[in-house]
Amino acid sequence: MNTFLGFGREHIERHYRKTGQCVYLHLKRHVIEKVPGASGGALPKRRNAKLFLDLEISSDLNNDDFEYEDEAKLVIFPDHYEISLPNIEELPALVTIACDALLSAKSPYRKQESDSWEEELQASKHAKTLVQLDNGVRIPPSGWKCSKCDLRENLWLNLTDGSVLCGKWFFDGSGGNGHAMEHYKETGYPLAVKLGTITPDGADVYSFDEEEPVLDPHIAKHLAHFGIDMLQMQVTENGLRDNDIKPRVSEWEVIQEAGVKLKPMYGPGYTGMKNLGNSCYLNAVMQAIFSIPEFQRAYVGNLPRIFDYSPLDPTQDFNTQMAKLGHGLLSGQYSKPPLKSELIEQVMKEEHKPQHNGISPRMFKAFISKGHPEFSSNRQQDAQEFFLHLINLVERNPVGSENPSDVFRFLVEERTQCCQSRKVRYTERVDYIMQLPVAMEAATNKEELIAYELKRREAEAARRPLPELVRAKIPFRACLQAFSEPSNVEDFWSSALQAKSAGVKTSRFASFPEYLVVQIKKFTFGLDWIPKKLDVSIDMPDFLDISHLRARGLQPGEEELPDIAPPIVIPDDPKALDIDESSVMQLAEMGFPLEACRKAVYYTGNLGAEVAFNWIIAHMEEPDFAEPLVTPAFGEVASSGAAALGAVGLDNQPPEEMVAIIISMGFQRNLAIQALKATNNNLERALDWIFSHPDPEEESDLALDTMDMENNANANILADTGSEGPRIKDGPGRYELFGFISHMGTSTMSGHYVCHLRKEGRWVIYNDLRVCASERPPKDLGYIYFYHRIPS
Repeated sequence: MNTFLGFGREHIERHYRKTGQCVYLHLKRHVIEKVPGASGGALPKRRNAKLFLDLEISSDLNNDDFEYEDEAKLVIFPDHYEISLPNIEELPALVTIACDALLSAKSPYRKQESDSWEEELQASKHAKTLVQLDNGVRIPPSGWKCSKCDLRENLWLNLTDGSVLCGKWFFDGSGGNGHAMEHYKETGYPLAVKLGTITPDGADVYSFDEEEPVLDPHIAKHLAHFGIDMLQMQVTENGLRDNDIKPRVSEWEVIQEAGVKLKPMYGPGYTGMKNLGNSCYLNAVMQAIFSIPEFQRAYVGNLPRIFDYSPLDPTQDFNTQMAKLGHGLLSGQYSKPPLKSELIEQVMKEEHKPQHNGISPRMFKAFISKGHPEFSSNRQQDAQEFFLHLINLVERNPVGSENPSDVFRFLVEERTQCCQSRKVRYTERVDYIMQLPVAMEAATNKEELIAYELKRREAEAARRPLPELVRAKIPFRACLQAFSEPSNVEDFWSSALQAKSAGVKTSRFASFPEYLVVQIKKFTFGLDWIPKKLDVSIDMPDFLDISHLRARGLQPGEEELPDIAPPIVIPDDPKALDIDESSVMQLAEMGFPLEACRKAVYYTGNLGAEVAFNWIIAHMEEPDFAEPLVTPAFGEVASSGAAALGAVGLDNQPPEEMVAIIISMGFQRNLAIQALKATNNNLERALDWIFSHPDPEEESDLALDTMDMENNANANILADTGSEGPRIKDGPGRYELFGFISHMGTSTMSGHYVCHLRKEGRWVIYNDLRVCASERPPKDLGYIYFYHRIPS
C-alpha cells in the first residue's frame, strides 16, 4: 500500500505501471476558512488544500482563521476505484489495519515538528516569583566588564541584584572564571541573562538552580528593572545597540536594503522560500544553485524521468527531492502577483495580508540533513559548509550521464618545500571553493580605524554609547595576493630528513572550473571557541581574471621529496597525547567541522595540519565524520583510528542481534560487523555506511546487487562514471559575477543570510519569502560569491 499525497494522477499511474502495486491511500485536507457572518460570528468557507509533499503554499494556516477536515480514500488501480475511509464492513481486517497504521504514522512535517519541540526551552519555575532588589543598579548599553575580574566577554547579568559576572571556564582554560556561578552559590539568586543576546524577541537566560537554559516569560519587565529596554536592543557581542549605529552603516540594514521601497518580483525563477526557523542558509544556497543552467537541466529538465524511476518512498530519495524543489522555484506556480481585486480590498480595509507565495522546503531539509549533527538541528549554520554538504550529496547521487556538480570542481596544485633540504613535493587535490583570506593589514582607511578604536575604548571605559562604526576597507587585489603567497606549514614532516622541519606551501589552480565559487574568510575563532566575523568591506570585481594563478608543475632544477609516508602513532594511553590545537584551527579555518579536525589531528599523532588534512579527505564521507572525538579506554584502539590502520579491535564486538538483523537483509556477516563498528553500533547509520562503502569483492554478489537496485534512488538512469577519477572541466580563468550570499550577524552560529542574483540584466534580492528587484546590491559585504566563466 502506498500513500498518495497530492501527486497528479499521471504520476500515480506511472508508479502503478512501474511497480504493479495497485492499492493506494489518497489523503486530502480541506481547509475551512472562517468568514464574518451577519450576526458577527463566523461562517465556514471550504476550500481544498493541495498537499504536494512539502511544496505547500507558504501562508500560515495555523491560526484561528482556519479549520481542517481530513479526507481519506482507498484507491484501486487500474480502474481508479475509490473506497471512502473508514470502512470496516467491506474491507478485510488486514487492509483496515494497514490503513490505520498509515494514517497514524508521523509524516515528515510532524516528525520534524516533534524533533524541533524536543529542543524547546521550558519556562523557569523562578520567572513568575523572581525577587528583584531595589538597589539603584542601571546597566549601560556597552562597556561591560566582570565585577570580579577584567574579562569583557561571556558576561552574565544576574536578574536579582544586577551583578555583571563572567561565565564558566572551558576545557582549555579560556572563556571565563566562573564568577557568575560563584555568585549564585553565595546568594542563591537563580536567573541570569547573557549580555549581548538581548533582542526585541528575547534573550539567553540560564537558571543556576535548574542547571539549564530556560525561558523567562517576564524578561522584558526584569530587564526594565535595570534600565534595559529590550525593544530597543539588537543582538551583538560587544553590547552595541542597533540605534547606536546609523542606518547607512548597519550591516543588517545595508544587506537587506532596508529603508528602500523594493519592487516585488513574480514568475518563474522569482519564488521565495519559507524560513523554517534559522534555515535561511539553506534558502540562500538553493536559490543560487538553481540559478545555474546545469542544475536546472539535471533536475527540473529531468523531472518526469526522475519521478518515473523514483523509489517506493520518494521522501528518502535525493534526486526526487531536488527535482521537486527545483520545480517549485522555477515553475512560477508559487510566485504569482496579487489580483487587483485583492489589492483594492486591502486598501479599502486598510490592512495588508501576506501573499500566499513561496514554498516551504520542510521535506527537503528533513532529508538532506538526516543524520547530520548540525544541519538536522534548528540552529543557524554556515552557508559554506552547507554548500559543500550539498555538493557531496550531488556527487553520491548522480542522475543521468551529466553530474551538475562538475561545474564547480577544480584541481588545486599544492607545492610544499622543505626549507632545510630545499626539496619539493607537488600534489593535487579536488576542491569546489576558492577561499580568500581577508588581508586586514592592507586596509586603505587605517587612520580612521585607529581613531575609531580609540574612541570605542574610551566610550566603553566611560560607559557611553559607542561611536559610529568604521568598517575596514580591503582591496580585493590584496586578498588575492594573500591567497597566492607561500604559507608556513606547522610541524612539517620532511621525508628527506625523516624528521620534522620547517616547510612552506603554495597553492595554484591546476584547472579552472566552469563556475568559480569564492568564499571570503571573514570568520575566525574567539576565546570561547565561537566563530566570529570580521566586519569588512571588499571591492569585489564584476569581472575577475585569475589566469596568473595557473599551476606550472615541477620546474627545471627542482628536486622532489622522497615518497615516504610519515609514521602514524596511536599511543596506548590516549591521555598521553595532547591534541595540537593550532593544527586543529588551521583545518577548521578551511571550513571543516571542528570535531572532525580534532579527530584528524588525534589519529595522525600530532604530525601537523598537512598530514591531518589527508586523514580528513580519506574519512570525510563517513557517517560519524563530524561527531565528537571519543577516546578509547587504556589499551584499546579507537574505531576511527583502527579504520585508519586497517585494524579491527577484538574486544569491541557489536551486539549479535544487530548483526543478525543486517545479515537477514542480505549482507555478509563481516560487512555487518565492520559497518556497526564504524558507526558505534547505530543500526540506521550502519546501513547508510554499507551503501556508501561497498566491498569490491562482494559487489558482484547477487544479493547485494539486488539490495543496491532496490535502494538506489534512480538505479535505471545512473551513468557509469568509471574509476578514472572526478571529471574536470578546464578552461580560461576569466569570470563574471552573477550572484553572492551575504551574512548578517557576529558569527556563523547566529544572524541571517540573504542571496542576491543577477537575472535578466538586473540584480534581485532573495530574502527568504521576499523576492524583490534590488536597488543597491551590497557587493562589498558578501560572504560567498558566484562567478561564471566568460566564453573565449
